[in-house]
Amino acid sequence: MREFLVDLKAHGMLIEVNKRVSTYEIPALLEKLDGRPVIFNLVEGSSYRVVGNICSSRDLLALSLNVRKEELLFRLAEAFKKRSEPEIVKNGRCQEVTEKLNLNNLPILTHTAGDGGPYITAGVFIIRDPEFGRNASFHRLMKLDDKRFATRIVEERDTDVYLKRAGGELEVAICIGNHPSLLLAASTSLDITVDELEIANSLKELKLVKCKKVDLEVPADCEMVLEGRITSELVDEGPFLDLTSTYDIIRKQPVVEIKHFTHAKNPIYQALLPGGLDHKLLMGMPREPAIFNEVNKVCECKKVLITPGGCSWLHGIVQIRKKNPEDGKNAIEAAFRAHKSMKHVIIVDEDIDIYDLNSVEYAIATRFQASKDLVLKKDKGSSLDPSANQVTRETTKVGIDATIPSDKDRSHFIPVKILGEDTIRVEDYVSQ
Repeated sequence: MREFLVDLKAHGMLIEVNKRVSTYEIPALLEKLDGRPVIFNLVEGSSYRVVGNICSSRDLLALSLNVRKEELLFRLAEAFKKRSEPEIVKNGRCQEVTEKLNLNNLPILTHTAGDGGPYITAGVFIIRDPEFGRNASFHRLMKLDDKRFATRIVEERDTDVYLKRAGGELEVAICIGNHPSLLLAASTSLDITVDELEIANSLKELKLVKCKKVDLEVPADCEMVLEGRITSELVDEGPFLDLTSTYDIIRKQPVVEIKHFTHAKNPIYQALLPGGLDHKLLMGMPREPAIFNEVNKVCECKKVLITPGGCSWLHGIVQIRKKNPEDGKNAIEAAFRAHKSMKHVIIVDEDIDIYDLNSVEYAIATRFQASKDLVLKKDKGSSLDPSANQVTRETTKVGIDATIPSDKDRSHFIPVKILGEDTIRVEDYVSQ
């Protein structure tokens, strides 16, 4: 992350706040500056600097991976398929200092008046299962006291499966202050056997170091590591502002006990604004290559977008090159398989611009008939959707096949150009 901050500063993209700020002011400033990376150099009650918004646009993520913005989908899709094992080294920046544990010293932010407590939002959990191997994923952490958190573990996801297989308790290392490549990898939802650290290493070289007190490896150059255990003790977790900009419900969730704390010299604490652009992109964008790869198994997929209007989580648009009558319906099923939390998906032809919602709406208006092209599915969706059952996740999913019907003349569906549209120049006829 530090090297990326140097790059951002060199490009004139990093805002530095040198006025002393509180952990209550930082979220408001991150929100007002959303889309622009910010570092706070003086934080009340803490010796740590705080950085946020570093993944808050596709341009920033492209810069972090040294690719063009248009190449992000394909770069991620390739990394999902061509994973590589990170090198384990003896020493890492994250272990330069061993500090006596007291979570009150960390600049953990309180984001809204209704929060259940101060929350760590950019913590990446590293865990291991004897059969399935290593796993890296995001989990929010609500501070309970100077050594314990409550954490949200989504039912039936990998961490929940690992935890149940371990009998309800599991060693964990929580890494804070990571490069965007690791954050993107940890945000993925692939097969349970996939090691997300291998995805991160394919995106950008990653070195690991062994933890001091738990049998796990962590990114050597992250800023800080909290080593401990997910316990079987359950407490109320929440409320918490989530991706939909509404409060997630209070649930009984596991307690994490922290046993050991190491960090870099002059450490930088990483914040992720709940409901902000960082949050939306890290949640939604890694689903795009997963959908892209899955749809390509059943037809030719060209592009995928998880839309901001769908909270960067619940709505998707998939562009395909249609060759067979059932390609649209097959793409719908594949997209839902790849992103199980998605609620609505629209399939369009390759002449439709998925980044222009007017173009997508045009496809629905002129190429879609609900009696033939609508797919309704009773299924489990996202616990973040307030209109669904947030406990059982029961919902109704909708797929819209807005591709040109195979049994009709394609020429009737392509917008016709006005005669001379491409050759006549207005300035040759109208004085300015």
